[in-house]
Amino acid sequence: MTDAGELGFSNRTGRPPGRLITLASRVLPGVRRVQGQIEPYAEFWQEHNRTALGGSGPLWVALGDSMAQGIGAARPDGGWAGRLAPTLGASWRLVNLSQYGARVDDVVDRQLPAALRLRPDLLVCLIGSNDLMQPRRQEGVGERYVRLVDRLPRGTVIGNQPGTFAAALVVNGLIDDAVARRGLVLAELRDPRTRHWRGKLSSDGFHPNDRGYAAIAEVFAEALRRAGLAPPRSG
Repeated sequence: MTDAGELGFSNRTGRPPGRLITLASRVLPGVRRVQGQIEPYAEFWQEHNRTALGGSGPLWVALGDSMAQGIGAARPDGGWAGRLAPTLGASWRLVNLSQYGARVDDVVDRQLPAALRLRPDLLVCLIGSNDLMQPRRQEGVGERYVRLVDRLPRGTVIGNQPGTFAAALVVNGLIDDAVARRGLVLAELRDPRTRHWRGKLSSDGFHPNDRGYAAIAEVFAEALRRAGLAPPRSG
């Protein structure tokens, strides 16, 4: 068994929020409220992971960014990772290695190695928004994503990008190829539930709210069921 101390992982990237977000939080209460969640939500998952690693039962690991942290939701377990947990059932333990502000390289270089040391029964990954949201970060995103999908174990459930701009299409093409070539499982976020965001954003106008996270979790849950990784929906 690996405990949290042995894992040596932090749910923080160590990078401060961007300059524009910092400035906006000074004048916009909605942005300031969501930014105020960053530290307590990271601490919640740090403590949750310690408890999960001290337990027993099948283990699944979430890889990602602020959307797995639950930033924008009313509670940290209101993000897609926390909402997806009941789909697998109470016997499963969740270790959430996501980090606010994480990019593809953070998953490749930090989150994925930590996850593989745990020898999880299942990996679930959603990453890329922070690489795609600014044009200057889009450069080289294809190469970064190749590094990621070539390292993810067979059976990893991976979400794609709902956007239709050029860089998102490149990422989605790489994901589609990896699903076919390497046996990854696709969570199809080009679904209308996760492509249209009216009424599904938090007060900062960027992160999902509870309704938005529920839609993302539904798409992941359906992918798990199709792949036989979760029991059928009851009722």
